[in-house]
Amino acid sequence: MSSPVTSPKRQAQSEESIKAAEHASKAKRRARRAPYWLIAASIGILLVGTGYPTAWQLVTSTQSYGLAQQFGAAAEFIGLQNYIDLLSDAEFWQVVGRSLVFCFVVAGLTLVLGLAFALLMNAVNKAVRLILQISMLLAWAMPIVASMTVWTWLFDTRRGVVNYLLDKIPGVDMYRFDWFASPWTFFLMAGIIVTWMSVPFVAFSIFAGLTQVSDEVLEASALDGASNSQRLRLIILPMIKPVIAIVMLLQVIWDLRVFAQIKILQDAGASGSKFDLLGTYIYKVGTGSNDFASAAAASVIVLILTISISWWYVRKLMKEED
Repeated sequence: MSSPVTSPKRQAQSEESIKAAEHASKAKRRARRAPYWLIAASIGILLVGTGYPTAWQLVTSTQSYGLAQQFGAAAEFIGLQNYIDLLSDAEFWQVVGRSLVFCFVVAGLTLVLGLAFALLMNAVNKAVRLILQISMLLAWAMPIVASMTVWTWLFDTRRGVVNYLLDKIPGVDMYRFDWFASPWTFFLMAGIIVTWMSVPFVAFSIFAGLTQVSDEVLEASALDGASNSQRLRLIILPMIKPVIAIVMLLQVIWDLRVFAQIKILQDAGASGSKFDLLGTYIYKVGTGSNDFASAAAASVIVLILTISISWWYVRKLMKEED
């Protein structure tokens, strides 16, 4: 018995259905690939911008590269000797330890103050919030050199406003006190300045996270009898924890590599290796001593240290989420 012949109309409908299914399948594949293309573009731009400098640092760190090589002389390959010299140098380890302490203390203080300002902006009315936001934006947008000029005037030994105000406190003698003479007061001053410059970013980032906290959840907790401190500790902070974690990581990385503020303060009156952090140490080794190979090796060590801290921190966050 022969099978019935398919009508032309039904055959056309079947072909259209097949084409529609193929088109939908292709559209789904393109949609799945779109994020990867966007990520690939970002990675490509990052590699172009940082790939060559990083490769140059890696190659130079294995050579004997000084002032003569800057003018075209051939660089001698010496392998890991620059790293061996650095890692056996007690002064380098002192700078590393000092930089780690400085970055974690300043980053922690910045996070606490930024969180406080974010909570304040979230609690006040629109007019006060606008004043706070404009004030922090002005502090954040001010160029580093301009703001550092003001700060050096404030801490000036002879005409500084800080010494003048502190000297007015009964029992406190701050007349012509030199903030640049001791590493303790120097890094205290530097920590205040770096924190002041970083707090706006942290405050705005956390405030953005606070706006995503549901008002219904907070109202329900208030009806259940939760106090303000309990709502902050048990509801608000856990909900904005991802934002706080990323902000803290960024602050540690930035404060570990701080350079401009320390260099300007050193130029204002502090001198000697005991006032160095990693940024100024690398600058002095490279530019001051014309030992660009050792400076490149120190830069690679800082890069490895930064990646290690970031990797440990991210792994810890992922374990907590699991």
